[in-house]
Amino acid sequence: MLDKVLIANRGEIALRILRACKELGIKTVAVHSTADRELMHVRLADEAVCIGPASSGQSYLNIPSLISAAEVTDASAIHPGYGFLSENADFAEQVERSGFTFIGPRAETIRLMGDKVSAIEAMKKAGVPTVPGSDGPLGDDEGELLATARRIGYPVIIKAAAGGGGRGMRVVHTEGHLLSAITVTRTEAHSAFGDGTVYMEKFLEKPRHVEVQVLADGKGNAIHLYDRDCSLQRRHQKVLEEAPAPGLDPDARARVLESCREACITIGYRGAGTFEFLYEDGEFFFIEMNTRVQVEHPVTEMVTGVDIVREQLRIASGLPLSISQEQVELNGHAFECRINAEDARTFMPSPGKVTLYHPPGGLGVRMDSHVYTGYTVPPHYDSLIGKLITWGVDRETALTRMRNALDELLVEGIKTNTELHKDLVRDGYFQQGGVNIHYLEKKLGL
Repeated sequence: MLDKVLIANRGEIALRILRACKELGIKTVAVHSTADRELMHVRLADEAVCIGPASSGQSYLNIPSLISAAEVTDASAIHPGYGFLSENADFAEQVERSGFTFIGPRAETIRLMGDKVSAIEAMKKAGVPTVPGSDGPLGDDEGELLATARRIGYPVIIKAAAGGGGRGMRVVHTEGHLLSAITVTRTEAHSAFGDGTVYMEKFLEKPRHVEVQVLADGKGNAIHLYDRDCSLQRRHQKVLEEAPAPGLDPDARARVLESCREACITIGYRGAGTFEFLYEDGEFFFIEMNTRVQVEHPVTEMVTGVDIVREQLRIASGLPLSISQEQVELNGHAFECRINAEDARTFMPSPGKVTLYHPPGGLGVRMDSHVYTGYTVPPHYDSLIGKLITWGVDRETALTRMRNALDELLVEGIKTNTELHKDLVRDGYFQQGGVNIHYLEKKLGL
């Protein structure tokens, strides 16, 4: 087992990783910016190192500072969490070259799946269903571009190969707008990601966002932990998730679960990962793979009983998976509400001091948060301050517990989006299950 892990992140995921390390008897190093000295995991870690000023570019994204912190503390491994450098292949490579273990996939795997064009090609070879598209990067021949769009059928979507987080996308409904849309997306992609490569796909009108959680040990063993529905989104950012995804075609679901497991073996995957799909009319279409632990991983843990972060640590230690596919069983239903420090109506961030914090409790209720009474939410980072998770023997029980838990949650001193979640879990269409990815924005009038 790993001896000491440096946690290259902050907030609730850093605390989540620290707890898993403590369960396994692994010592921990917390790195933090000058704005994050009072984070809970910094207080609880065996050692703490300040790696720079508040700006993430000078701290959590500063690769030399992170590796130096690992060196001075004699850490044996680095866990990147999610966000920041978690899917940065150069970081993974430099960690390994410096003699540390990167808790995640190999750098070449991150590169393969980080480029949407190569990822789609790899998934096609592995038998994972994909969206009809250009089958590679778009060239400059206008005639070929127009012909490709006609073959796929309008509407189409132009995507940046290096894109993510909802950026670098443009929907085109008519041929007259295609060429200009490609030019603009290329320019935006180059500006945002340093790579102007774009590709084209069929744009699905009313899909759901369904994803499959996987674990693989890099030794030929891989399992899926079933699926999640993440369709409630605002500007391509997830708001509320659930597991398992309700109302899927059982045959299509079984096929896609097995194809994801087989794909992990085919590409030699190592660690935790998530295959993201659009689901429409009983069909799955691969869109991307996240080569890290996801924000919404707790809902999968609640319905399978598998500790995903613990498995990440075991795999990084060179151990095989502790569970086989035959041993993975679905049990009940779970929801997760992302609690953000922001105005529930305007979505403006609301940093400041938390004057009172009371997390909900009871059977089937879990609160993953780094917040405590007296903690000051800084203005420099993502506004996520916690994840409220509920479990029940069935979807309605889990949803009822979520309604009650949201009513019980108390955060004073700052604004949160709790009222939005209270509305969502009482929404008639959401209660039926299976709303599409456009539902929340239409509901909000965006």
